[in-house]
Amino acid sequence: MKAAIRNNGLSLFFGLIFLLALLGQALTGHALFNEEQLASGLEEISFGQYLLSSNFAVDVAENWQSEYLQFLLYIFATVWLVQKGSPESKELNEPGLESDKEQLVGEYSNAKSPKWARVSGWRRTVYSNSLGMTMGLIFLLSWLVQSIAGNSNYNQEQIQNFQQPVSWPEYVASPEFWNRTLQNWQSEFLAVGSMVVLSIYLRQRGSPESKPVGCAHDDTGTTG
Repeated sequence: MKAAIRNNGLSLFFGLIFLLALLGQALTGHALFNEEQLASGLEEISFGQYLLSSNFAVDVAENWQSEYLQFLLYIFATVWLVQKGSPESKELNEPGLESDKEQLVGEYSNAKSPKWARVSGWRRTVYSNSLGMTMGLIFLLSWLVQSIAGNSNYNQEQIQNFQQPVSWPEYVASPEFWNRTLQNWQSEFLAVGSMVVLSIYLRQRGSPESKPVGCAHDDTGTTG
């Protein structure tokens, strides 16, 4: 048990704090929602009702889609783009998909290589892009949930204010939708860009996201 916890410590840690943060968001969101309900002369709802509401769904989904968009773009950008001095970058002379030998596929695979890395054809192509494809799918699904839940939530507010509801295509084209979306996107892009640039000059001893403390600023693709 101790070995399993140690070997999976990173995923267990982030899984735990994710669940705690999600619970905290749900509890505080429920309290805030009921405060607004009372201020508008409406009835409070239960915690279970709030968890199933479009209000909660849109807040969760819009954060998820921006996070997965960040990873999706970063995965594909780092295939072709490099940044001198950053441990987040490949070596300056190594942009691109790399050779089969470097990627350990086909005839260069070994006994521990995944089965689909050892074969040719569509299976290797799919597996070679499976990380980006999965991130892209999660992004699209969470973006779809955000847009549907956001449309429902927006229409509830429209009805409460005696205004006309809008269709899903109208909502997706509205300033309301894109304002909520771009607020999250810009923060994610800033965070990734900051990590790429700051890791050129700053260090965190022992972290694979940082260069070794004594590495030169222009050392590229080196991790601690």
